[in-house]
Amino acid sequence: MTTNGEPVNLPGERRHEGLRNFPPVEDWDHHVEYDAKAHPRKVPHTYSLIPTICFNCESSCGLLAYVDHEDLSIKKFEGNPAHPGSRGRNCAKGPATINQVHDPERILHPLKRVGERGSGRFERVSWEDALADIATRIRAAIVDNRRDEVMYHVGRPGEDGFAERVLQAWGIDGHNSHTNVCSSGGRSGYTHWMGYDRPSPDYAHAKTILLLSSHLETGHYFNPHAQRIMEAKQNGAKVVVLDLRLSNTASHADLWISPWPGSEGAIFLAVASYLLRTRAIDRDFLKRWVNWEVYLRRLHPDAEPDFEVFLERLTEDYAHYTFEFAAQEAHVPVAQIEELARLVVQAGTSLATHTWRSAAAGNLGGWQIARSLFFLNVLTGSVGTVGGTHPNGWEKFIAHFPDMPEPNDSWSEMLWPIEYPLTTNEMSILLPHLLKDGRGKLEVYFSRVYNPLWVNPDGFTWIDVLKDAAKIGLHVALTPTWSESATFADYVLPMGHASERHDTMSFETHASKWLAFRQPVTRVAMEQRGIAYRDSRDTNPGEVWEENEFWFALSWQIDPDGSLGIRRYFESKDRPGEMMTQDEYYETLFAHSVPGLPEAAEQQGLTPLAYMRKYGVFEIAKDVYRLDERPLTEAELEGAVADENGVLRKPVTLDSAPPLVGEAGAVGIVHADGSKTAGWLSPSRKLELYSTTLADWGWPEHATPGYVESHVSARRIDRANDEFVLMPNFRLPTLIHTRSGNAKYLNEISNTHPLWFNHGDADALGVATGDLVRVTTEIGHFVARAWATEAIRPGVVGLSHHMGRWMQEGHPGSRWVMGKVDLDRSDDGIWRLRYVDGIKPFPSEDPDSERIYWDDPGVHQNLTFPVQPDPVSGMHCWHQKVRIEKAHEGDRYGDVEVDVNKSRAVYRRWLSMTRPGPGPDGQRRPEFMMRHVTPKRSAYRMASASRPGEGQ
Repeated sequence: MTTNGEPVNLPGERRHEGLRNFPPVEDWDHHVEYDAKAHPRKVPHTYSLIPTICFNCESSCGLLAYVDHEDLSIKKFEGNPAHPGSRGRNCAKGPATINQVHDPERILHPLKRVGERGSGRFERVSWEDALADIATRIRAAIVDNRRDEVMYHVGRPGEDGFAERVLQAWGIDGHNSHTNVCSSGGRSGYTHWMGYDRPSPDYAHAKTILLLSSHLETGHYFNPHAQRIMEAKQNGAKVVVLDLRLSNTASHADLWISPWPGSEGAIFLAVASYLLRTRAIDRDFLKRWVNWEVYLRRLHPDAEPDFEVFLERLTEDYAHYTFEFAAQEAHVPVAQIEELARLVVQAGTSLATHTWRSAAAGNLGGWQIARSLFFLNVLTGSVGTVGGTHPNGWEKFIAHFPDMPEPNDSWSEMLWPIEYPLTTNEMSILLPHLLKDGRGKLEVYFSRVYNPLWVNPDGFTWIDVLKDAAKIGLHVALTPTWSESATFADYVLPMGHASERHDTMSFETHASKWLAFRQPVTRVAMEQRGIAYRDSRDTNPGEVWEENEFWFALSWQIDPDGSLGIRRYFESKDRPGEMMTQDEYYETLFAHSVPGLPEAAEQQGLTPLAYMRKYGVFEIAKDVYRLDERPLTEAELEGAVADENGVLRKPVTLDSAPPLVGEAGAVGIVHADGSKTAGWLSPSRKLELYSTTLADWGWPEHATPGYVESHVSARRIDRANDEFVLMPNFRLPTLIHTRSGNAKYLNEISNTHPLWFNHGDADALGVATGDLVRVTTEIGHFVARAWATEAIRPGVVGLSHHMGRWMQEGHPGSRWVMGKVDLDRSDDGIWRLRYVDGIKPFPSEDPDSERIYWDDPGVHQNLTFPVQPDPVSGMHCWHQKVRIEKAHEGDRYGDVEVDVNKSRAVYRRWLSMTRPGPGPDGQRRPEFMMRHVTPKRSAYRMASASRPGEGQ
């Protein structure tokens, strides 16, 4: 990077000639700019440029906050050039952070419910009173050994490891996530290959980039990824996109394939079969790193245990996946699949592939689509290579505080029900149904940056449960902005945005490992000027409290005398008897848990914390490749013994925690040549073409990559009866789930919600762009506006995520984005939602609120979707079989009607598709599979074979 023609040495920088306009780092504490609004007068302003991290998606891109010296106000956010992932560049969502900070409708004070739950009436309450009430309830649950009655349900975490440490200190198994509506399918597919649960493509150096869905435009980490995909294209790489829509990404592709939903796995397996037939494979890689001996032993026990025999059998086993078969399943030309195969072969070991949500999240068996996609990387040896596809764990770093609580010995069946032993991760979408089944109740339920009744399927069932105090005793919504779910809470507690809190984050953006630091920028500016403050409530707007300090204070109050053993984890080491400060916490974390940071800080005469406050990021490692071949250290080898499969293990007990040394003490693998390397995180420490986990836990027919017919395959859709596949899970690059509601810049960009129709399908129905149509699902219907286009395949309609925001009359909400609705439930379980007002201009402190010109709040389609959890991965299968017709007389745009009795019936049907545990050795779940808060190994064992809910 250069500024003013002179080089600036930033930690972790990779030189990019385009980044020439950033102020030099030595001026970040005193940067002068002229006020653009005062032009042509030259009115200077002096700023501190303070780094933080964007909180508007999972990419964790770097931001610089411009804090005015005159009044300490934040004027804007731009990119942080020191950040190795985003490299000073941001999408629209990063600068829109300024809207969230200055939103006139944001929540500024703690609020407590007045009247019955769901009334939408709240009164201001002190933090002290809220803490006392919440802490008393949690303490009682812990003392009474009702530890599964406290649950923390998080949407976008925005941090790594902090909340897990808090929950572990409390001794509860209470971490819930949004994973089942997001990424369980992709996680499962990758986990059963390598133990790591997501991919990290080295896009910048790839020869062929194979994307399942629109990753360049809107996908996982799309800003850091899009930069590198475009760089690869400039260097001659070919881009292939499989997407039902002609997305912006597909429009940049050299090859766009628009398959029938759920058929993507057939395409990948056909290419795999071609690679095997032609031997366009990396034989050495396969022989060393694939568990081919197990494949032969399990599937061909009479075959000679020889690698060449394995290749012959493998080729035969996949021979039926021909190009013609895949083309028939996918309803695409054979020539497209042939071209895909050619581009895969052309890439060699530089094949970068990616899927995360998309088809893996849309279809029954979607996890096998992800597994089949990675099969192409394994066959070509493009795993961990330059330009290949890496496991995320090589390039993600979680800084764990050195003083970690002991693992607990509890297990929550409401999070990890025995019917889903292989789920990735908690079965969050089933929570209201499990509560209705009588499997337990919650004393305290935290929803944190999460809007469960809006983002999850079957939202009306969520409302039924959120209103029921017998099932949820206390609902605490931790949120910076109003949401549909927050109005059903007992406490609404305001937490900070990206510039108002501390967090550490790291993500797998490229072949590098970095740790970024989110920090409250006004607080840092006050420290620079010697202005005193008590905590973040003195530095943030209103009484907004950063969550870290809230969790410390709540934990302190749960255990005021230390008798529960909780308080010690939040106590200052230098000031016994007093609570640890955030400076103490992060100084300890950065000094003891981040390799290389103390040394880099010392070179600049800084403490590790001061270094991170200055730059906002530290790059731990560059050019991260082939860590599976990393030789084991002497410390790792000490006491390790190889088992019959060559897995090196250290002795462990049932009181150990699996993540300390891997499953059952595994630390690595010894190869046939005697070398001892780290390998993978799978049970065999190899890439598992044959998953013994899947086989031994009841799914032997899916132990190898295979094709699972989707619940919305072409054979299951009656096109003659106007049935379609609804794709409701594609993202818009400018919106942020719930939190874009208070970002006016983003709402100005994206403010319509059309139902995409192929022109031919629209003509056949007699529907034109702008017409209202009724879309009927298995449990209800909604009314949307049609948009006829050639940019979606026939037989499929699409309605994007993000929109369909609403608030009831008289309830608080975000008027930038929410329409007003009437909400009604009949005694027999029929819910109806109807807009009575759209989005309108409104008076506020922000004059732009009176300039709103859009009026479309969108359609809350998720309300009409029943839960459809894949029986293996637990992923909600988002694609819906729907019937579409012209709107009925009396239908209005945005109408929703749902029968929750039908939703319960669908839940039971999909539950019957499972194959419950326990698994081998009475285990509830394989130990190598990820859990956010991992208990002792003993908690993984069931005391008996009884199942929760039996006899009820």
